[in-house]
Amino acid sequence: MAAFVQTGGLLSLPTNPKSRASLSRHLNLSHGLKNRFISLNPKPISAPSLSAAKFQPLGSKPKNLFICRAEAAAAADGPAQPAFGEAEAEKPKLLGIEISTLKKIIPLGMMFFCILFNYTILRDTKDVLVVTARGSSAEIIPFLKTWVNLPMAVGFMLLYTKLANVLSKQALFYSVILPFIAFFGAFGFVLYPLSNYIHPEAFADKLLNILGPRFLGPLAIMRIWSFCLFYVMAELWGSVVISVLFWGFANQITTVEEAKRFYPLFGLGANVALIFSGRTVKYFSNLRQNLGPGVDGWAISLKAMMSIVVGMGLAICFLYWWVNNYVPLPTRSKKKKEKPKMGTMESLKFLVSSKYIRDLATLVVAYGISINLVEVTWKSKLKAQFPSPNEYSSFMGDFSTATGIATFTMMLVSQFIFDKYGWGVAATITPTVLLLTGVGFFSLLLFGGPLAPGLAQFGMTPLLAAVYVGALQNIFSKSAKYSLFDPCKEMAYIPLDEDTKVKGKAAIDVVCNPLGKSGGALIQQFMILSFGSLANSTPYLGGVLLLIVSAWLAAAKSLDTQFTALRKEEELEKEMERAAAVKIPVVAENDGGNGSLATGAPLDPASDDSSSSPSEASSPRNI
Repeated sequence: MAAFVQTGGLLSLPTNPKSRASLSRHLNLSHGLKNRFISLNPKPISAPSLSAAKFQPLGSKPKNLFICRAEAAAAADGPAQPAFGEAEAEKPKLLGIEISTLKKIIPLGMMFFCILFNYTILRDTKDVLVVTARGSSAEIIPFLKTWVNLPMAVGFMLLYTKLANVLSKQALFYSVILPFIAFFGAFGFVLYPLSNYIHPEAFADKLLNILGPRFLGPLAIMRIWSFCLFYVMAELWGSVVISVLFWGFANQITTVEEAKRFYPLFGLGANVALIFSGRTVKYFSNLRQNLGPGVDGWAISLKAMMSIVVGMGLAICFLYWWVNNYVPLPTRSKKKKEKPKMGTMESLKFLVSSKYIRDLATLVVAYGISINLVEVTWKSKLKAQFPSPNEYSSFMGDFSTATGIATFTMMLVSQFIFDKYGWGVAATITPTVLLLTGVGFFSLLLFGGPLAPGLAQFGMTPLLAAVYVGALQNIFSKSAKYSLFDPCKEMAYIPLDEDTKVKGKAAIDVVCNPLGKSGGALIQQFMILSFGSLANSTPYLGGVLLLIVSAWLAAAKSLDTQFTALRKEEELEKEMERAAAVKIPVVAENDGGNGSLATGAPLDPASDDSSSSPSEASSPRNI
């Protein structure tokens, strides 16, 4: 019997039609092979396309040969492969993008819009509450970040790691986000209206008289404890809901190829949220102008903004539910799914021992320290220029809108940067921008006095100029972070196994993020105590900024090498898994005349050197 190829078996017809019974006896194969050659609609293929095959004509005229579609060797081997000449069905697309991909990207973009809309409102509100409150100032921020925010972040990370071992991913998501939504709603309608009754103002004043003004910052934390709790919860919304919940979910349902294409574009919708939320903050901050005397305009503004935060939070939960129920997960390498679960201490030891995780942590900590070295100094100037809560909040609304516009523009450029220059170059742009703009801000603080006559010609004081330059520094730094730094950081998690991905994100984004900000605050406190004032320490802060950015750039370079290697390894594993799932057995005639499986090169009609194959394996014969 002639050799038959499973995926496109060529059946040579006999010269004598009467020999069909003999042919039937030769085809008395095993049960698994009998039904392989059934095809209701065989597709003809001309004989000349197979250069090495010699066919016996049926009658006086040459006839076409037939391709018969073969069945799979076994059901366990997976779905049948398409026959030769049979194109794989093209997936439906819209605007050049597969529908299945759009079902992921659009809901994720909407989730990011809602999360960042809330974060902008919360970020602007938290600064107004703690900086403009009576008995407080911008000096409270370093103490808050070091002694309140960091311990709460560490506690949350430990709790999250524990919950990740006992809850499903969906239950973990809801268990984390719903307490945030409930707290912000309660703050606007319960805690803030009762703040005059629950804040120990008289006790704090008494302690301040005893201890002196050096303890203004620590005492302010006790004096306005509910505002400080709001501050910490708003900070945790940025590190927990954005970094851990959203990006962890996005990394779970997207591939690296999709991430390179769409992660920068997530920020387009998100930074439209920055623009609109900035306008929202400004609108509610200006409500006081239309209210009568004796009315607490800030309380009314706060209730309205917290209502929006609660509504957006519920929308996030709905979108998460929809994606989990209607969007399929991408296939991952099976090798990376079999890692056993680790306890809390084992997880921490593993994360510390991983160079990849350490480099990622360096990126996050370096960003936190660098931005904090500039931001706290800028906010102290901002309060001096805008002492009223409504004026301060109105300026922050304009600041958020400008940040959204700048980031939107950077997002359009970022996809070109990823496509043209790759991950490594994109990861180095943010530290470079932050260093250059930070040097400009500190230079203005150092040499503002000599520039005062020139600034007066433009109707500005050195203080107002410092406020505007600091705002530009923050706008450019944050736009580079949102458009390049965050997508780079999240792409770096994708090749990791699921356990490292979940716990690594919790450790890096929840702990390292406030650790960086606290580190910057500690550096500032040390400089102030050593040199007497923040102004005197400005040159040294610039030197520290240079060292931090240098370490940041070195970690980015190291991570680029490891990320590229992991990507190649993952692609190789997936190729090997696909190759193992595809089997091409060949049916050949043995000495006894019965069909049996034999090894041999698969028949490729497009190949020009099929004649070099053995005739038993590649050329059909007459029976």
